[in-house]
Amino acid sequence: MELQKISSKGPQNSEETAELVNRRINLLTLHLNPVQELELLRCAGKMKAIKVSTEALSEYMRGKHRDIQEKVFAYFNSRPELQTPIEISKDEHRELCMKQLVGLVREGGIRPFRYVVDDPAKYFAIAEAVGSVDMSLGIKMGVQYSLWGGSVINLGTKKHRDKYFDGIDNVDYPGCFAMTELHHGSNVQGLQTVATFDPLTDEFIIDTPNDGAIKWWIGNAAVHGKFATVFARLMLPTHDTKGVTDMGVHAFIVPIRDMKTHKTMPGVEIHDCGHKVGLNGVDNGALRFRSVRIPRDNLLNRFGDVSRDGRYTSSLPTISKRFAATLGELVGGRVGLAYSSVGVLKIAVVIATRYSLLRQQFGPPKQPEVSILDYQSQQHKLMPMLASTYAFHFATLHLVEKYSEMKKSHDEELIGDVHALSAGLKAYITSYTAKSLSTCREACGGHGYAAVNRFGILRNDHDIFQTFEGDNTVLLQQVAGLLLKQYREKFRGGTLTVTWNYLRQSMNSYLAQPNPVTARWESEEHLRNPNFQLDAFRYRTSRLLQSVAIRLQKHSKTLGGFGAWNRCLNHLLTLAESHIESFILEKFIEAVKNCPDENSRAALKLVCDLYALDRIWNDIGTYRNVDYVAPNKAKAIHKLADYLCFQVKNIARELVDAFDLPDYVTRAPIGVQTPSEAYTQYTQNVGF
Repeated sequence: MELQKISSKGPQNSEETAELVNRRINLLTLHLNPVQELELLRCAGKMKAIKVSTEALSEYMRGKHRDIQEKVFAYFNSRPELQTPIEISKDEHRELCMKQLVGLVREGGIRPFRYVVDDPAKYFAIAEAVGSVDMSLGIKMGVQYSLWGGSVINLGTKKHRDKYFDGIDNVDYPGCFAMTELHHGSNVQGLQTVATFDPLTDEFIIDTPNDGAIKWWIGNAAVHGKFATVFARLMLPTHDTKGVTDMGVHAFIVPIRDMKTHKTMPGVEIHDCGHKVGLNGVDNGALRFRSVRIPRDNLLNRFGDVSRDGRYTSSLPTISKRFAATLGELVGGRVGLAYSSVGVLKIAVVIATRYSLLRQQFGPPKQPEVSILDYQSQQHKLMPMLASTYAFHFATLHLVEKYSEMKKSHDEELIGDVHALSAGLKAYITSYTAKSLSTCREACGGHGYAAVNRFGILRNDHDIFQTFEGDNTVLLQQVAGLLLKQYREKFRGGTLTVTWNYLRQSMNSYLAQPNPVTARWESEEHLRNPNFQLDAFRYRTSRLLQSVAIRLQKHSKTLGGFGAWNRCLNHLLTLAESHIESFILEKFIEAVKNCPDENSRAALKLVCDLYALDRIWNDIGTYRNVDYVAPNKAKAIHKLADYLCFQVKNIARELVDAFDLPDYVTRAPIGVQTPSEAYTQYTQNVGF
């Protein structure tokens, strides 16, 4: 503008002209700044090469439960006939899964059920190892111990533990978790199965009132289950015109097959859900009940009981509080899915990264072909994913620790934190893993399409992780709702719980204008500073929270609460994801600081920086829209993230080797052999 003024007014004083020109050039330099960009690359080029000890990093990653995982791997390594083959029918896979579970428990001496309550972290470590052998086995084990066994232990009382614990533990009592119905999955309060108390016989009568109330997708039901924890509406007889009172959803132990003959019990109908997209080693079935009578003692009565004369007692005053307490005790399933999903991501990243290091394609004229991981496009596909895998690992480790602490303390504030974190991490991580499995397959080209290389099996088996234990979209809405609740609490002067503490400070920062000075800082030291990274993540969350709260208030006046929520739904989902990303980064930064080995800490810092800057760059529009990041800084973030991607590539083999997965778990020729060696193995397998 100033240069336009000069030309329109004609020649000016030469000193004045020079001053204006220099001022304009300086302003342009703040945006273009090629000198500082070159300086950034020179600084990055001086970055010391990191020497990574795979053993030291693996020891830090896998921690105190490494031994129990090695015991699982050693058992299956010693029993190759129990390793799941690539080609197997549904019925054969189901029987193999049962043999795997029974063998692991009775021969291998691994007793997961003993850790479900007393040491959940150890249980989840076993689950990760088992799931990496065969995801169907991991789910079947989860149904037996976490769902069926967990419901008995967590929702029942001492009499139930005494009667069922040993049978569940040694798999003499294989069981099911019958919550989901044909017409109701996420909306558990809408379940229609009824359990009516009969005071004359001291029994409950379990009934499926209509087709929509048939229990559906019930694991272990089609073939192996002998018991089911059935969630049903407890109906008590009254002496008024209503005849019965609905006391809400409760859990009941219902025998579904005879212990000796394995025949279906009277009044119980069982149907096979058939072949699925994945997890065909799990025998999902449908259950229908026609006036099935069970003893009154089969009510899992921790939160509500019925006396011999039909009187109801509970320490919790309302149906909603009892319902919340019941579901709160089942949060372990979500914790396990988030943790297991990271295990699946590890397998895929290991296979794809190793292949990309070995596979050579094209190169400079008259020179050897180069590794495809030397291509920037391949680095950008896989290295941020590898960084995310590390980030998710530490985040879910923290979640497991909090869950273990919750099971011991029963602290109400901690219960709320674990509920929010498990919902958010399960939704975020399983969605990310599902997308990444396809990316890994594509990154391995045609070889990735071979079944032996596991991507198709992993993708199909993992896909349902996004749905069971809570649909991901529903879970993210729960997180958004809790954020809004904390937001209202902040402005009422209330105390924020641990998970949400950062909102108090970052909301204050958001309500102020972005600092025009720090918005332009672009040095490598600043961009790799964890304080800048975490502040940026939290600022985005606070901004989203503030803006969606205003939108909801505006739309609720014309659309009502439900309509306003639906109008802002995508905004709310983005808010929840942003909050979870902030939490993940926070735990990653803590893990870097706590790493005792200097070289491992340097490697983790590099990976953490890539995770943070890649995420910031992916949402750079949000930061630019409010001038939180100036144009020159945005460009510097992009360039540094790109260079960190290259640096992580240089230690990629050590990083994936630190996951320390056995060869038969990552049993992909493309991940351990050159393509020509893999081809030789393929031809041998098919008889050429």
